[in-house]
Amino acid sequence: MKKLLLSISLTLLVACNVSFAQSKIKAIKAGKVIDVISGKVLTNQIILIDNKMIIEIGSGIAIPKDAEIIDLSNATVLPGLMDCHTHLTFQPGDNYYEDIFRKTPIDYAVLAPTYAKRTLYAGFTMVRDVGADQLIDISLRNAINRGDIEGPRMLVSTFALGATGGHADLTGFNPNIDWKYNKEYTGVADGENEIRKRVRNNVKWGADWIKVSATAGVLSEEESAGAPQYSLEEMKIIVDEAHRWGRNVAAHAHGTEGIKLAIEAGVTSIEHGSLIDYEGILMMKQKGIWLVADIYNDDYILAEFSKKGYPQKIIDKEKLVGRLQRENFQKAVNAGVKVAYGTDAGVYPHGGNGKQFKYMVKFGLTPIQAIQAATINAADLLNWKDKTGSITKGKLADIIAVEGNPLDDITILEHVKFVMKDGVVYKNEMNK
Repeated sequence: MKKLLLSISLTLLVACNVSFAQSKIKAIKAGKVIDVISGKVLTNQIILIDNKMIIEIGSGIAIPKDAEIIDLSNATVLPGLMDCHTHLTFQPGDNYYEDIFRKTPIDYAVLAPTYAKRTLYAGFTMVRDVGADQLIDISLRNAINRGDIEGPRMLVSTFALGATGGHADLTGFNPNIDWKYNKEYTGVADGENEIRKRVRNNVKWGADWIKVSATAGVLSEEESAGAPQYSLEEMKIIVDEAHRWGRNVAAHAHGTEGIKLAIEAGVTSIEHGSLIDYEGILMMKQKGIWLVADIYNDDYILAEFSKKGYPQKIIDKEKLVGRLQRENFQKAVNAGVKVAYGTDAGVYPHGGNGKQFKYMVKFGLTPIQAIQAATINAADLLNWKDKTGSITKGKLADIIAVEGNPLDDITILEHVKFVMKDGVVYKNEMNK
């Protein structure tokens, strides 16, 4: 009996020592901290971190004797940034047709960890990934969560739902072409039974969100960029089934009519919102629908996609939509519509997520509002506001730092020097 008690005691002692070793306190000395809740800049702050969590922040906090000190006294410290519209499993190569016809899902799966790492190192500690093929996003998310690879925290959507011949369906090619994939691996669905099945499949395979193409798109070969592609009844079925399984719906929507149908159906966010009119803006504000508008990538598409061999009809649609999207974004901002940060990363090279900040400021937001869109507002949209989105006691230690003050020059956020996610430092170039 004595040997048994001694064995139990030694086991508990070892366990306590391991726990203590794993939970060593980190203390960040922050010269400036942007408080995204109040919109104020705090000076000379100490941020204490135990394991993944922020356990204290303030100016008069004593640093524990054995704490690991991280000196950011010459930096501006912010919460980790969030991009609510990414495609981490894809990025255009040098040739449009090669991307479609020569690359396999394995090619994209091999590259996805690189894209994820670039995104994290750009200061984006969390993303909502809104559409991927072959469940690559599920595997990528899970590998990041296990710690196998470096990347942002991911909420994923798997297959985007859409009508036959629409933005979620490959169009413009010989109908006899057959990739011989699992035929269930699609979001293409028409009518109640198919729609419910596709939503249920996505949930079954691990989707955190449901993505729907409520309208046509730009980077697909439909004739229109904004025509509605689902009826109101079909849209309501998507939202109803998603909510049944505890998921919210993000709606890709460029055209005015499709935007309004998606709002009426009860989606949580409108992605793009390019051709929204005043009535649609009022509907969004009244119903509290989030706008996630990718107002940077127009520059990249018009500069690069012709070189990559994209069809001229796609380039022409972008020329029409890009300018109007920015103008309508400004109208929505002025009307008080809720805005969360989303860039459509994957249309442009991953890691450039911070380039959108200056466009959001140019088209209506103040610098602090743009930062809030990528932190506390994004966390609110994603239902993670109680866990992240601000540097607050009791939240996850998702923290970045930059040289200079982004409230004076928002483009500083294109050059993040320090990245911490879940209390782990992934990048620290502050002393270089």
